[in-house]
Amino acid sequence: METLLAIRRAGADIIITYAAVQAAQWLKET
Repeated sequence: METLLAIRRAGADIIITYAAVQAAQWLKET
């Protein structure tokens, strides 16, 4: 259970980071 939580937290970090990168690229283009 603890491991599953850690994996989910890591996954969320990756998604947030990816979204931030996409947002930065979008802002650069406009």
